[in-house]
Amino acid sequence: MTSDSKNPTGSLAPLAAIEDFCRKVFLAAGTDQETADAATRGMLHGTRYGIDSHGVRLLPHYVKGLTEGRLNPRPHLVLANAFGAVASLDADNGHGALATYTGMEHATRLAGEFGIGAVAIRNSSHFGPAGAYAFEAAQRGFIGFAFCNSDSFVRLHDGAMRFHGTNPIACAVPVKGDNPWLFDMATSAVPYNRVLLYRSLGRQLPEGVASDERGYDTADPDVADMLAPLGGEFGFKGAGLAGIPEILSAALTGMKLSFDIAPMPGPDFSTPRGLGAFVMALNPAAFLDIEIFDAAMKRYVETLRASPPREGFRVMAPGDREWAVAAERKKHGAMLDPATVEALRTLASTYRLTSPV
Repeated sequence: MTSDSKNPTGSLAPLAAIEDFCRKVFLAAGTDQETADAATRGMLHGTRYGIDSHGVRLLPHYVKGLTEGRLNPRPHLVLANAFGAVASLDADNGHGALATYTGMEHATRLAGEFGIGAVAIRNSSHFGPAGAYAFEAAQRGFIGFAFCNSDSFVRLHDGAMRFHGTNPIACAVPVKGDNPWLFDMATSAVPYNRVLLYRSLGRQLPEGVASDERGYDTADPDVADMLAPLGGEFGFKGAGLAGIPEILSAALTGMKLSFDIAPMPGPDFSTPRGLGAFVMALNPAAFLDIEIFDAAMKRYVETLRASPPREGFRVMAPGDREWAVAAERKKHGAMLDPATVEALRTLASTYRLTSPV
């Protein structure tokens, strides 16, 4: 079911149709099957679970990178520097989703053998929603962590220049008989793609999440020149948190620090950006009887959800919003913003495919 692309609320499209279209576009753009599958899977995590800033709206951006030289459409990934429970993965400038899913696959394998597995990823690229990779670990029965840095777009607390990237941190924990506990956050007040989404929708930004070129707050997405660190008046906490993925994804991988990374929007799409990432998996059964762990997690999330809310509100565990969105979108499809609708139709015309909207 669709609506006119001029509708400011966007258009509905079935998830299956979006997924099929994305995969076909990647293949038509010259990727190998592994890249098409991983890139589509990463974006669909965003679109399925309501992280729309990191969902299918990224498809035209990725295609531009693949066709103009920023991304290697047929990379040869190599596991190097393996030492016990840790390893490094060279992604050969491939798509970040392929690199990070592969890294987490190795991390969970190592965790199965050693109780813990950590993989530093180098020569990667933008990987989309960090929670997708932590979630992958949880689905395999492991506690998963994912980190990455990105080009500078977030000022420091009381700062007036772009310093860190949005530098996300994600963690997912399996809960027996239930969805995982899933936490996925940018260390900025909002991700930059949220600003782009609000521009497309013609909506004002929340207060205190973005700044103009002088570092002063603005709610106008067209004026926003940088993001604020998480925490508002206590933004030093968000700025400090941003340093954790910075160290793990850049200093520990030998890749570029945020302020040395070429801007995601270009104008140069012909040169690889040299991003790093870091993933880790923990095997709960290596620390204690798995039944004790499972019981503790079950009691934790059940007690959390049953705790008294403020009047008119509801207490949710991390991930509860995502599961609710996924159920709704499985039934009715995902609402795509007008700019994304137009971009998908352009790609459909370019590659002689049928647009999902």
